[in-house]
Amino acid sequence: MTTRTTITAALRDGVIGIARAAAAEILRVYGEDFDVVRKADASPVTAADLAAHHCIVDGLARLTPDIPVLSEEAAHEVPAAQRRQWRRLWVVDPLDGTREFVKRNGEFTVNIALIEGGEPVFGVVQAPVTGVLWHGGRGLDALRCDDRGETRLHVRKPATAPLRIAASRSHRDARTEAFIARMGEVEEVGLGSSLKFCLLAGGGLDVYPRFGPTSEWDTAAGQCVLEAAGGCVLDRKGRPLRYNQRDTILNGDFIALGDPSLPWRDWAGQSL
Repeated sequence: MTTRTTITAALRDGVIGIARAAAAEILRVYGEDFDVVRKADASPVTAADLAAHHCIVDGLARLTPDIPVLSEEAAHEVPAAQRRQWRRLWVVDPLDGTREFVKRNGEFTVNIALIEGGEPVFGVVQAPVTGVLWHGGRGLDALRCDDRGETRLHVRKPATAPLRIAASRSHRDARTEAFIARMGEVEEVGLGSSLKFCLLAGGGLDVYPRFGPTSEWDTAAGQCVLEAAGGCVLDRKGRPLRYNQRDTILNGDFIALGDPSLPWRDWAGQSL
């Protein structure tokens, strides 16, 4: 029998501390003039991405030296055959929403998630600009933390019309438009990065459809928080998203729901 990782208070607090330290590195760059470099896939990267990456990787190496780290900023260095052998790993996006960072709209996050046997079991999402942090995981509460303390999160269930749907600021296509049209009366909420999962977890959103590629580090931490709050993140077949199971680190299409009983298949049509 395989032993499951216990999310102890020390582990939880250690990861939270690392996320906050990475946020401080990001804000240091955010307050200055910075250059934007394009990676091979044309996505942007800044000094903030790299500073947060080193902060998180070094911190996790000290905290859990036996668990490897897959970070967006170093994923190209890890062969798929090697990482597929990792039963446990940290999946990290040091700065989720670099486009939002470049726009200086504050809608970017630090994402850190523990994956075990393909399942996301614990995640932390930190918003550097507001200082708000969310965390949750398997068998744990979903919590929102700010300078006033901690608040336990619950999805809006049952969700009633008008449903509030996440409308990405940086990614929008015809399939998303068709999906929204089938939903009937809705209220669209524009939001960047994994903040969408956190708002779902707190009942501020009901539905987040995403058609087109995302990477595993974009969704893993947010999925942990949302599932702990009673929601779900499903692939086109209605299965929870899983991680480090394929040669690619790209997710397929998915839909995140606060209330899992919502008729998402009717809305999807041929989109999923």
